[in-house]
Amino acid sequence: MSVLLLSCIALASCASHTSRTVSTPSGLSYRIVTRGSGPSAKPGDYVTIDETTTFADGRVHFTTKGRQPIRFLLGGRQVIDGLDEGVTCMKVGERRTMVVPPHLSRRSSYPPDLDPRAVLFYDVSVVAIDRAPRS
Repeated sequence: MSVLLLSCIALASCASHTSRTVSTPSGLSYRIVTRGSGPSAKPGDYVTIDETTTFADGRVHFTTKGRQPIRFLLGGRQVIDGLDEGVTCMKVGERRTMVVPPHLSRRSSYPPDLDPRAVLFYDVSVVAIDRAPRS
């Protein structure tokens, strides 16, 4: 069973708990700020999100505010592992805050302002989920 599928099972069991922080076996932690509706995002779906990424000191590293939302293939390794895991099982309209440890934010290269050992803080809202055609 894939890591994302296992994450989906673990995350789904806590999906109704909007007032507490949940930690996953991988080290990701999140809190549901606003619950969404409809089907949950699963690996193989294209997910469109709005996100703001900050450092521990509150400085903004990246944001889609005032820009186009990000669209990616969930489970397609197009984003960092922490974001792939954290968005799995989210629904349209759902908003989560996530704390992503360094081992879940590895990249092939790092922007000058991003220390590879940095913990990243995400504020993510799902805008759309598009089911990929299944063969």
